[in-house]
Amino acid sequence: MKLVLLAAVVCNLAAATSLVLLDHARRNAGRTRRLWLAIAALAGGTGIWATHFIAMLAFAPGTASAYDLGLTGLSLMIGTGMTAAGFWIALRPDLPGAAWLGGAQIGFGVGAMHFTGMAAFEVAGRVAWNGTLVAVALAAGAGLGSLALATALREGSPRAKLAGALLMVAGICGLHFTAMAAAVIVPDPVVALSGTAVPAEILAVAVALASITILVLAFAGLWLHLRDERRSAVEGDRMRGLANAAAEGLVVCDDDRIVTVNDSFADLVGCPAEALTGATLSGILGEPAETVLADGAEAPEAQLRRADGSLVPVEVIRRVIDFAGRPHAAVAVRDLRARKRAEARIAYLAHHDALTGAPNRASFNARLAQEIALAQAAGRPLAVLCADLDRFKEVNDLFGHAAGDALLRSVCAAITGVLGPGQMLARLGGDEFAVLAPGLDAGAAESLGEAILAALRQDDTGPAGAIAAASLGIALYPHDGEDAEILMVQADTALYRAKQEGRGRLRFYEARMGVQIRERRSLEHDLRHAAERGELRVVYQPQTRIGSGEAVGFEALLRWQHPVRGTVPPNRFIPIAEETGSILGIGEWVLRETCREAASWDRKLRIAVNVSAVQLHAPGFAELVHEILFTTGLAPARLELEITETALIRDLPRALATLRRIKALGVRIAMDDFGTGYSSLSNLRAFPFDKIKIDASFTRSVDTSEQAATIVRTVLGLGRGLGLPVLAEGVETSAELAFLDAEACHEAQGYLFGR
Repeated sequence: MKLVLLAAVVCNLAAATSLVLLDHARRNAGRTRRLWLAIAALAGGTGIWATHFIAMLAFAPGTASAYDLGLTGLSLMIGTGMTAAGFWIALRPDLPGAAWLGGAQIGFGVGAMHFTGMAAFEVAGRVAWNGTLVAVALAAGAGLGSLALATALREGSPRAKLAGALLMVAGICGLHFTAMAAAVIVPDPVVALSGTAVPAEILAVAVALASITILVLAFAGLWLHLRDERRSAVEGDRMRGLANAAAEGLVVCDDDRIVTVNDSFADLVGCPAEALTGATLSGILGEPAETVLADGAEAPEAQLRRADGSLVPVEVIRRVIDFAGRPHAAVAVRDLRARKRAEARIAYLAHHDALTGAPNRASFNARLAQEIALAQAAGRPLAVLCADLDRFKEVNDLFGHAAGDALLRSVCAAITGVLGPGQMLARLGGDEFAVLAPGLDAGAAESLGEAILAALRQDDTGPAGAIAAASLGIALYPHDGEDAEILMVQADTALYRAKQEGRGRLRFYEARMGVQIRERRSLEHDLRHAAERGELRVVYQPQTRIGSGEAVGFEALLRWQHPVRGTVPPNRFIPIAEETGSILGIGEWVLRETCREAASWDRKLRIAVNVSAVQLHAPGFAELVHEILFTTGLAPARLELEITETALIRDLPRALATLRRIKALGVRIAMDDFGTGYSSLSNLRAFPFDKIKIDASFTRSVDTSEQAATIVRTVLGLGRGLGLPVLAEGVETSAELAFLDAEACHEAQGYLFGR
């Protein structure tokens, strides 16, 4: 009974181990599948063979018995070989009912092994067979074997494997014991055992130990392999996670065939990663495999074809790696769309203005040189128009830089709308534009210029109510120059003259303009350095109380003594200083020098200093006045700043805010040149001035012009009504002084009192 149980244990181990190994072989392919099929066949065949001989040990024929070694070895080979054949048939995917046929093959193999083993059985007698039981035994082995493999391989679950193993055990045991029941031993003393036969007890124990060892080793090998596979799967998942985290597409290829891809590559192609496995990389990249995957290929560019048929520019980087024990090509595919867009943008910005989209200075110069060459060859004229927006800075100051940018875009659109074929608009920088018009003579160029100015005067051109207006300068080829640089200089010179003459108009270049422009620019250059060279000085004109003739203060007047030009009149260099911005430095120098000088006087008289509109609107002007007073030690009440109405109108709220901060210091504020600006009465109401100064143009005419006299009387009456002292400028004659005295004017200044 113990031997029967041992046979059952061996049989169960053999069946379970072989079916697990068979299922593992099914999940592999190629060479790996064949290896695991051989191991499964060895485990199954050996176990079945061991089951037979252990069970034979339990068979007691009642006479001496032994086993022939040759036939015993043959039975082992038959059992293993037939089991291998059955497993191979069961895993054929193209064979209908493969599992059933393979199970039947194993059943017949068990029968063949059994009867070969019985042939190796030597006994002192003869064996008689019952044919019916032999047939039943074979049928049981084949039927249960078919059912066992069909059950185990149908689902592949642990429960199915267990059921299949039990069915296979039932088939093996059923065949064995039925076949043993079919054998009848008839004792015959004449039959003797061969001398080479091995006693049944020794063979059975040896076979059992060897078979169990083989089964245990096979099962242990399977366990180790499954553990390594699990580790490999975990490592593979980790590597796939890292690959999927990469922004670049990654592909592993066997030659040109795709083995695996990451999610980034699948997204780039536009289809699931599983659908790409097995596809050709050259079919996706549109390049032959030898080009993309060639040794030494470094980042070639290709066109990746997406699933929707669109093409994507990519960069391909290839390296050789070890994958699944064999060399494979690892290919990194980088999407170049963003880089291509950036390169296109850079190339565009190299030739175009970023804000307006118009060609820039470099493009204009290149096109101008090209058109000059064509005009020279064809003998035709060429016009260059330079445009500059009038008071563009005021738009930025009043409405903000966003409004200024919108105005520039609107200007480009307006000018482009009037240009004809072949004509070109470029933004040279800031609010400067240029138009190139091939083939235009003076008349046609003037018509084009007038059309541009008219387009810019439209009410809807500027943002926030700002109407764009411009000045134009025109130069003609070859009349004004035959060189691109010269033409641009001449057009710019004509533009400068247009702005000088009142803005909003166009002028053609004239030869005499060049001399005047060079003279002015030379004057601008010298003016920038006049203060540091000590060429500027301050003179003081007395302000006198009319009734007593007593000096009550002085007005500081700026003079420029040029080493070559001599004395430069203020009405010539002050406007230039205001236009170029150098008035800020000059004005600060004047204010600082005047306060320092006045602080040293013995008599504490007032000192009046003129303040430019540029100074008044400059940031931090009130703080500068405070710092100068503090540094020089001049009492604030002795300082009087003279502001013209024109300085206020540029930005009245900002100007009044600055004046209030200055007045809070104790400084006096006088309105200069009263009556020559804008909205005089509203300005007087908006800010509490300390004095009104009548412009010299009215004072000089009081004794000859009744209208001038009436204006002066009106201003004096206004001063009395507002409680403001009035000072008359430009008094040069006794008649003028007598008139002012008769009209009760408080103070006067002019050449009559002192130059």
